[in-house]
Amino acid sequence: MSQPTVLITAFEPFGEWRTNSSWQCLVNFTRDLPLEPKIVTRLYPVDFAAARTRLCRDLSAGYDVVLHLGQASGRATIDLEMFGLNIGGKPGDEQSNFRILESDGPAAYRSNLPLLDWAAKLRQRGIPAQVSYHAGTHLCNAMLYWTHYFAERDGYATRAAFVHVPLEPSQVVDAERSLASMPTSMPSTALRCIVNEIQAEASRLA
Repeated sequence: MSQPTVLITAFEPFGEWRTNSSWQCLVNFTRDLPLEPKIVTRLYPVDFAAARTRLCRDLSAGYDVVLHLGQASGRATIDLEMFGLNIGGKPGDEQSNFRILESDGPAAYRSNLPLLDWAAKLRQRGIPAQVSYHAGTHLCNAMLYWTHYFAERDGYATRAAFVHVPLEPSQVVDAERSLASMPTSMPSTALRCIVNEIQAEASRLA
């Protein structure tokens, strides 16, 4: 397999935010797509039921790798999420409103992509990045969990990771409060590096 297929997703704006830094990152990335690998992009709603339905349908194409992007307003680094947990709820909800994502699924899935290696290579390029071991309990976590769940249930060889990106500066200006941010060009460059690593791995295994 010399040219893997890669699905990259991002989210629509939600809550107080007029834009979403994950989508801004993906739009910037697509302005100069690499020739390889084959890339498909999707914009998902910030809604558990709608996102689950869309994801299940998209995964039926049998992508080799799925990279989900999400906005993380409290983070100053690009975080590569290792685990997706079988629990979901909205920030601020009472604990009683949290629910199991899939009653027949395991407690958690671990990404089998080389996240530690990716994070190290991003830092070598001067991009603040780290591996995170908790994607939260909102839709970001759910997307990572569901991708593994559907792949296992339906027999796909898909590998997946979730990438949290900080706010971009204009969002902090709009918020009028002190929040970490990162210019869109930096997570976009990080995404390009990750995609290059995916293609390089495929070439080595071809």
